[in-house]
Amino acid sequence: MENFRKVRSEEGPEGGGAGAGPFADLAPGAVHMRVKEGSKIRNLLAFATASMAQPTTRAIVFSGCGRAATKTVTCAEILKRRLAGLHQVTRLRYRSVREVWQSLPSGPDHPPASLSVLKNVPGLAILLSKDALDPRQPGYQPPGPHPGSPSPPTTPTAKRGLGDTVAEEGAPKRSQPEPEAGDENHTA
Repeated sequence: MENFRKVRSEEGPEGGGAGAGPFADLAPGAVHMRVKEGSKIRNLLAFATASMAQPTTRAIVFSGCGRAATKTVTCAEILKRRLAGLHQVTRLRYRSVREVWQSLPSGPDHPPASLSVLKNVPGLAILLSKDALDPRQPGYQPPGPHPGSPSPPTTPTAKRGLGDTVAEEGAPKRSQPEPEAGDENHTA
């Protein structure tokens, strides 16, 4: 592909109906957040939090494809932590993208050739709802524990220094070998 340059990209339809994406039975007041690769998470979350604070907004959908998929998951997880009690449904989908490439001119006797590549780019749509959803549908996650609820107990850990080793109870500590006299190339 080093002798070609991309001329244009044409996106095909998303894997669902128009408007709501893969969630066809959404209420008309649902907010649809299209996450792009260059979107700022703080901007997306500021708008999403303000939208979900309104009593008329009962659901929000975050959707993104390709490189924006991880940012889509991040936005949904942060919003779930900010607003407790949200039900979640996640759907995986694919979007077809046709890329048109043109060969670089190599001389006057060779006319430029075109190449068309069809890609299926993975995408993801996450529905967060204040209202209860059907737990039998694929991709459903119930609301997590509230931020004020007690977490499971953890075992206390002691702070260690850089050279300290970890020893199990009853097991002898392993000693590190002393540097030999000939090794003078150590730097601190």
